[in-house]
Amino acid sequence: MNNFDYAKPSTIPEAISLYKKYGEKAKLLLGGTDLVVMLDDGVIQPDIVIDLKGIDELKKLKFDGEFLHIGARVTFNELIDSEVVKEKFPILWEASRTIASTGVRNRATLVGNICSAVPSADSAPALLVCNAIVVIATDSGDKEVPITEFFMGPRRTILKPGEIVKEVKIRASNKKFGGSYIKLGRYDGEDLAQVGVATTVNEDKEYSIAFCAVAPKPVRAKEAEEFLKGKDLTDEVLEEAAKLAVKAISPISDIRASKEYRLYVSGVLVKRSLKTSLARMNGNGPKYGERLV
Repeated sequence: MNNFDYAKPSTIPEAISLYKKYGEKAKLLLGGTDLVVMLDDGVIQPDIVIDLKGIDELKKLKFDGEFLHIGARVTFNELIDSEVVKEKFPILWEASRTIASTGVRNRATLVGNICSAVPSADSAPALLVCNAIVVIATDSGDKEVPITEFFMGPRRTILKPGEIVKEVKIRASNKKFGGSYIKLGRYDGEDLAQVGVATTVNEDKEYSIAFCAVAPKPVRAKEAEEFLKGKDLTDEVLEEAAKLAVKAISPISDIRASKEYRLYVSGVLVKRSLKTSLARMNGNGPKYGERLV
């Protein structure tokens, strides 16, 4: 590990000022579950680490009746412990439970997870199907970006030096709906996803499908969603939807799975997730958080 300066600002403007001063030579610290490992291994060598844990504004976890606001300092265990998240945003609650271990979730934050922008980010599919909005603080004020436009590629986002994700917000559905997140790993416990699939369905037969770990960035399966709109989930419709969904992905072979396995399993999990989401909407599916693979 190289030597670097350390700063712990108490306000967002102070953090932005420091970040702009050092530019790409600065790294932001939230939970540190990714950053500390990369620092220790020498993968990154910043001139300064800017610790955001001193900014109280980033600790907000609040539902205002329309939007759930998840501040940058909110950990996954805080999401899991929230009755509001469990009741009104159950797919995010379910996805949060799949991330690493309790110890890691005590530190790891949702905002840190999306800012790391690894293709296997477990929170990303749930955020994508919920049409989450990323609120970014800049020196000229806040700006809002749809989560669909946030990821650019492996470990790349639209963020520029001097821009800090302040919060993620999700609008509560005003329709009857069901959702599910299915994560397939090599074993139970702290493993990255081989494939991750999230889906939702509502009473108007509107569907959403998103993946992680099977493309350079988390992605929505828009063609499959358009095909499904207004349709009942017959076996034939599910088969065609699965075929269209896998057209949105481009998996690779790595230590966790082969490209061919990921392609096949992605189709299987899309069908399973859609059926689970529909059953949950109708009140007869497995409980959120129950094992689905």
